[in-house]
Amino acid sequence: MLLATAVVIAALTAASAQQGPTPYPMPPEIPAPQDQPYPGIIKLTVDATDTARAIFRVHENIPVAHAGAMVLLFPKWLPGNHGPSGPIDKLAGLVIHAGTAKIAWTRDVVDVYAFHIDVPTAAKSLDLDFQFVSPVEMKEGRVVMTPEMLNLQWNATALYPAGYFSRRIMFAASVKLPAGWKLGSALETASVAGATTNFKPVPFNTLVDSPLFAGKYFERVDLDPGAKAPVHMDIVADRAEDLTISPAQLQAHRNLVQQAYKAFGSYHYDHYDFLLSLSEVMSGIGLEHHRSSEDGTALKYFTDWDKSSASRDLLSHEYTHSWNGKFRRPADLWTPNFNVPMRDSLLWVYEGQTQYWGTVLAARSGLWTKQQGLDALAADAATFDKRAGNQWRPLEDTTNDPIIAQRRPIPWRSWQRSEDYYGQGELIWLDADTLIRRKTGGKKSLDDFAHAFFGINDGSYVTVTYTFNDIVRALNGVFPYDWAGFLNTRLNGPAPAPLNGLAQGGYKLTYTDKPSDFTKSAEHLRKMTDLLYSLGVILDHSGSVADVLWDGPAFNAGITVGTEIVAVNGHAFDADDLKDAITAAKTAPAPIQLLLKRGDRYDTVALNYHGGLRYPHLERVPNTPALLDDLLSPRK
Repeated sequence: MLLATAVVIAALTAASAQQGPTPYPMPPEIPAPQDQPYPGIIKLTVDATDTARAIFRVHENIPVAHAGAMVLLFPKWLPGNHGPSGPIDKLAGLVIHAGTAKIAWTRDVVDVYAFHIDVPTAAKSLDLDFQFVSPVEMKEGRVVMTPEMLNLQWNATALYPAGYFSRRIMFAASVKLPAGWKLGSALETASVAGATTNFKPVPFNTLVDSPLFAGKYFERVDLDPGAKAPVHMDIVADRAEDLTISPAQLQAHRNLVQQAYKAFGSYHYDHYDFLLSLSEVMSGIGLEHHRSSEDGTALKYFTDWDKSSASRDLLSHEYTHSWNGKFRRPADLWTPNFNVPMRDSLLWVYEGQTQYWGTVLAARSGLWTKQQGLDALAADAATFDKRAGNQWRPLEDTTNDPIIAQRRPIPWRSWQRSEDYYGQGELIWLDADTLIRRKTGGKKSLDDFAHAFFGINDGSYVTVTYTFNDIVRALNGVFPYDWAGFLNTRLNGPAPAPLNGLAQGGYKLTYTDKPSDFTKSAEHLRKMTDLLYSLGVILDHSGSVADVLWDGPAFNAGITVGTEIVAVNGHAFDADDLKDAITAAKTAPAPIQLLLKRGDRYDTVALNYHGGLRYPHLERVPNTPALLDDLLSPRK
């Protein structure tokens, strides 16, 4: 035994004496951001007139204070995306000059969002020219420019110097639009010269937080006439006729502003703009900003109002973020510039509570009826009631998904989980709200938390950060309870869906064979057939499988995302025929026969499912207080 040990030691010694690889030197370090002012104002000019090719042409003039090494950064970690999603792949044609001299640049081989340059002696400024070649079809990414409209996000069209907090770098931006187009933005206009709009100088973090929508068909609507802090909705559409807003629709959007003020007891902007695009061509979006929001939805949002309910919490969600996420922000999600990594641990507050207030404010304002609000909660509850991934993955861990998956499609959403801090986070906050209401006899609610937590520093839009302990402290200020234990139980271990809020609110989750109007709207807007709680699939209009419920009937039959249902019981696929077959199988012993196509393979499967159609609803529990009715009702 001793001899064997000696042999091993000798072998290890000989191996360590051999000459092996050594680490290759890393590139020069990128200067860490410092809280100091950058000398001078960077001038940024964007030519957005090439709508035929969807190309933004950029010129930047960057003053420099000294010669030598300098690093320019392209924004990587984008607020609201919660991950490293800056579209660096679409930056092209970069050329840098100092006066007439062309300056060479070298991309950092470790951080590809950084560009190293050597500023020559006596140079006073640098001139940069490049293009943001935006997607021309959705498989390349989000389409942001069409012949009728565009969405300019300044982070995609700017390089900025490393070594400074973004709030200490001043930018003077301008944009040239196609002739006759109008724009909406939280930025304030300094001057207009022909088709070019020059904006007042702002810090770089404010510029990135202030995108614009512009279009051929544009309407600006006042949502708070005569207010000290004006609120507008700036709308662009594919067609002029889809800008038509009825008086009732306008009133619901105006109500949203007032109901938010009543919920939060404050506002944190000097003016606010809902930037709303209605399009079948430009990609949709929902992205929060401090003094605006980017909201992209269906073309007929107004003109097909009765069918658009499933999308009408978009504005209430993004508006809530002005308070929750922009004004109050998780401490580990605030970064000094856009290339310092974010940490997302409190997204169940940032997004989960915002999802909650988005639902509540949509109902309180009249964007939804109370029933639509209940139906939306039923849809959310059913999703997590059937979320198999709860068995293995804590909700807290899903806050890493914007970094892990970056919102790419995944094959088994119900098992893998994906950003569940939104919907399951909403259910946690519903649980907290109804618990407070029940324990205090209706005298307190989450509205009191919102007033205390978001209502500070009224009128200020200087960010105030928070931690887990700050959340617990604020909840205890409303109603003393073991809030740390309450939250940790729901966040940090495999656990069933938190449906207590429904029971405490006087309702229970049920399933019937009739979809709610809210479910019908969601199917209409998404062009999908939702059979998730029966066959365990969601299908697109052609019969292709878009989602499969883990361990559901379709899963157990080997059906995967991307499979196409070609025929049902021997007849060519039709969504209504498939629903009829599911209904018929409820009282018949024969299985449902499906002909499937995946790639170049065809298979026939027999689904031995006899449970009928199943759609989620909330049902009142007799002889219990209807707390959900109250929390969805408008505040006076």
